[in-house]
Amino acid sequence: MLALYIILALAVFALILYLFLIFPSVRKNHDIELLRGKYIAHRGLHDKNDKHPENSMSAFSLALERNFPIETDIHITRDDEVVVFHDSNTERICKEKNIIENMTLEEVKKLRLCNTDEQIPTLKELLETVNGKVPLLIEFKCEDLKTSKRLCRAANAVLSEYKGKYLIQSFFPLVLSWYKKNRPDICRGQLSSAFLKDKLHMRLLGCLVFNFLARPQFVSYECTYKDRFAYKICRFLGAFGAGWTIRSKETLFAALGDYDAYIFEDFDPEQ
Repeated sequence: MLALYIILALAVFALILYLFLIFPSVRKNHDIELLRGKYIAHRGLHDKNDKHPENSMSAFSLALERNFPIETDIHITRDDEVVVFHDSNTERICKEKNIIENMTLEEVKKLRLCNTDEQIPTLKELLETVNGKVPLLIEFKCEDLKTSKRLCRAANAVLSEYKGKYLIQSFFPLVLSWYKKNRPDICRGQLSSAFLKDKLHMRLLGCLVFNFLARPQFVSYECTYKDRFAYKICRFLGAFGAGWTIRSKETLFAALGDYDAYIFEDFDPEQ
């Protein structure tokens, strides 16, 4: 009987510890309401035939025409400039093997997106184009502490001059931790997925156990895994939920009610 009590006590302790680790912020940020019920254009309103490549100025302009909030990604260059691009490596989009973080802005600007004449935009160029017309959801792309600090500082220097509304998110929890400490006024979100076949630290990220580092105000979770316990319990504890990336009306209909906002691409959610 004593052994049973010990097991029950340990189980209760483990549950309480887990809830403590994943608990979202108790301080609400009203900017999250800018995304409630919205369809958010993933990397702009790009198309499959690459006439308007992802994270291009033409894709952002199309999203503005349709009044869609815009999700986008940022990296930092070797000379501390902030550029708008998804991958660390430029090969998939620019057909040349380069690592963004190892390049200068001048070198980045020589590349072209998907065989078009479009360049990789800077964050400044994106902000000048959007100019507050729609909310921005900005993903910080980094994988280590040093790069995350450089990116956060450089991006914040640019964004501090911006008059429009934006929210930030990242897979890397220390980005959110930096914002919690230095810019608590900015709404921050933890990006995640199940990471079932990844390394242990990524599986833990999938369980949202790093939320204690920054207490995110929203969680962006991959729509394929919307029924994961970690996401469900985090929502139950009060976190706003954004679903990514929704690529069909069927997936959208299946996600209704599980998320508060919907990050989409490859189809028109309003038709």
